[in-house]
Amino acid sequence: MGGRTLVIETGELAKQANGSALVRYGDQDVVLCAVTASDKPREGIDFFPLTCDFEEKMYAAGKIPGGYIKREGRPSEHAVLSSRQIDRPIRPLFPDGFRNDIQVVATVLSTDPLLDPDVLGVCAAGAALALSDIPFEKTVAAVRVGRDEAGNYVINPRLPDYEAGGMEIVVAGTGDAVMMVEGSGREISEEDFLGAVEFAHDHIKRIVAAIDELAKKAGKAKRAYPLLQVNSDLGQWVRKTFASDISSAMRVVEKGARSDAFDRINRDEAIARLGNSSPELRALLEDPKNPDFEKIVKAMQEEELRTMVVDEKLRPDGRKPDEIREIWSKVGYVPRVHGSAVFTRGQTQVFTAATLGSISDAQRVDVLLDSGNKRYMHYYNFPPYSVGETRPMRGPGRREIGHGHLAERALVPVLPKEEDFPYTLRLVSEILESNGSSSMASVCGSTLALMDAGVPIKQHVAGVAMGLILKDERYTILTDIQGLEDALGEMDFKVAGTQDGITAVQMDIKVAGVTTQIMREAMAQAKESRLFIIQKLKETIATPREELSKFAPRMMIIQINPDKIKDVIGPGGKIINKIIADTGVKIDIEDDGRVYITSVDGEAGDKAREIVESLTKDVVVGETYLGTVTRLMNFGAFVAILPGKEGLVHISQLAPTRIERVEDAVKIGDEIMVKVVEIDDKGRINLSRKAVLGGASGNGESDFIPRRPPPRDRGGAGGPTRMRRRRRPE
Repeated sequence: MGGRTLVIETGELAKQANGSALVRYGDQDVVLCAVTASDKPREGIDFFPLTCDFEEKMYAAGKIPGGYIKREGRPSEHAVLSSRQIDRPIRPLFPDGFRNDIQVVATVLSTDPLLDPDVLGVCAAGAALALSDIPFEKTVAAVRVGRDEAGNYVINPRLPDYEAGGMEIVVAGTGDAVMMVEGSGREISEEDFLGAVEFAHDHIKRIVAAIDELAKKAGKAKRAYPLLQVNSDLGQWVRKTFASDISSAMRVVEKGARSDAFDRINRDEAIARLGNSSPELRALLEDPKNPDFEKIVKAMQEEELRTMVVDEKLRPDGRKPDEIREIWSKVGYVPRVHGSAVFTRGQTQVFTAATLGSISDAQRVDVLLDSGNKRYMHYYNFPPYSVGETRPMRGPGRREIGHGHLAERALVPVLPKEEDFPYTLRLVSEILESNGSSSMASVCGSTLALMDAGVPIKQHVAGVAMGLILKDERYTILTDIQGLEDALGEMDFKVAGTQDGITAVQMDIKVAGVTTQIMREAMAQAKESRLFIIQKLKETIATPREELSKFAPRMMIIQINPDKIKDVIGPGGKIINKIIADTGVKIDIEDDGRVYITSVDGEAGDKAREIVESLTKDVVVGETYLGTVTRLMNFGAFVAILPGKEGLVHISQLAPTRIERVEDAVKIGDEIMVKVVEIDDKGRINLSRKAVLGGASGNGESDFIPRRPPPRDRGGAGGPTRMRRRRRPE
């Protein structure tokens, strides 16, 4: 598969787990996954307690963690994203009502640093669950799809091949349907994307078949775990009592008022309406650990939403299925940042700030993969006030990391190349209000902020989230879903791109898979919406600003001889650190001799450039320089004419007339004009002040060109000075 052999094993490792599998791929990649279930269900919860962890061990790539601490610490961003890729396709396939804690741990034991092992984690998790005694409906596997230079789809390409084909998409699924899609592309078409998904699913079927065959031979019998069952009598009473309340609340257009209407459908109201007519039902309602009431109400909400959308073609906020919420946006919202924008779509609002930095501001990535430094970063923050809640504000969660990464990938294909715009770019999206599609709003906000900052991106990028509502055999695809439709619907399909094609996608579903036909319809509807949103963005700012913000750093690029890099850096970094300290600039030097000078102050940048140019400038015979006397000897004076460049003015060349002592003409610290008359075969520079002042002949040339004293005479006084007579010009 993909030119490598995929081997799935079990029975040797992690035997105390409920199930384990070892996946080998090619000759370097090995991933172990173990799954464990608690003996008893967790009481009093209305969610499935599943935890997935993708453990990256640096030894797997033959590396030692950088920094002071050499033990792996918190998960890297890549590990978090890989954990999410395992969670999303397997979560919908556990039985409804399953409340036992499940932990899935995929550990990378060995890896090719140029081959991402994340899809092997999904395959190993699917195999471990299939082999375990944990109830799990269908086997899951995943592959990555790219393209070669000829445009042919390839399975599990290596990192260097991503750029060649302009596509990198991860697809997870069962033998019947696709469960998850996530990836990016260089403005690929909808048909190319769907072709990649179908190509991936064909290979997923092969992996699933192999896992199922192994499970028949070595798998455990499935245990009978208790499932949360709703009391049928309570279900009938709640449905009869609150049916009209649910229907009315679902049709309240404004989010806050709708939430208030749903909040009034609570246990206290149910107890009040029930009275003493049924002690058994009252006991269930009064038990705080019994989640039956909330589960019944949620099921009623889902059913009412399906009726509205599929039968009536009406959405809770009054929109049609393919209608986008009202959009407004503004750039340059705050003055001090380098670029800023506010993008609002309905009750979802994002503020995005763009910051430009130097080459050295790029993020150093210390992970398993050889991915180098990141010069473009996007961070997504979701404060509790954005949904009218209170909670502790700590570090970003997995959801925030995932949303930020998706928006980051969406903009990468339109960014200028580093050689054309060598800035580090850091974007931060603050979600100010949220009612669905906030990650796609951050894509739109990023486009506006980059253009406001003067970053020459190629095109506008916009994103939209599509939803799916199923009822029996019928379905309706929704455009620009809001929070309620995301929570109660079956699909969240995010699509971002330009007017020419797709740049990023992410699809999650809550059912046992979707067909290619549903995806095709959703993609077509998303394209129409994307083009509409792009037009709205163009109305706010049509092209990137021609000038950077006055607060943004300016960057100068100087090309020097690579052999002279040492002259700029100096011993132990002494020279470059002094330049930085004296001018306040940032200096980054590449191995090929490119010198990047970054400074907010233009004058400081010019000064630093002049210093660097002088440090790397070659001394030219016949040129005149203003130099500083640095040392006095009996036979002459040493004069610094350029930084790090010093030459000798022989005593006979210090003055137009003969002098007895060097001190009679100059002293240390004097600035004098000198001319380079010779650079000998050892690189030593001979200077003449007399040639500048004018000699006896008055033509600016000396009658004699002195030779430096031999080494034995350099330190002594009164030693002989050899000269060779030079013929006067005729």
